[in-house]
Amino acid sequence: MKRLLAAGALLASAIAVSGCSTSIADLPGVGVPADAPARPKEAGGYLPVHDMPPDREEAPMKPAEQAKIEAELLAARERQATAAQKAGK
Repeated sequence: MKRLLAAGALLASAIAVSGCSTSIADLPGVGVPADAPARPKEAGGYLPVHDMPPDREEAPMKPAEQAKIEAELLAARERQATAAQKAGK
């Protein structure tokens, strides 16, 4: 019983410690081919929250255009459903 308890404690501690370990690729000389480019010093990171994309050059889609495209998509969906039903029979 003591062996089972000791093995369980050892396994639990190994799992807990493994979550904090570093990646093998980060170790010097391990897992990285010789011709691989050097890693950048700083991580890429995300853009700051206040950096907004530039304004669009084109005007947004007009409601009539949007309705036309939605109708075309619905018609295509219906054609596919009909073709699938015919193929399934």
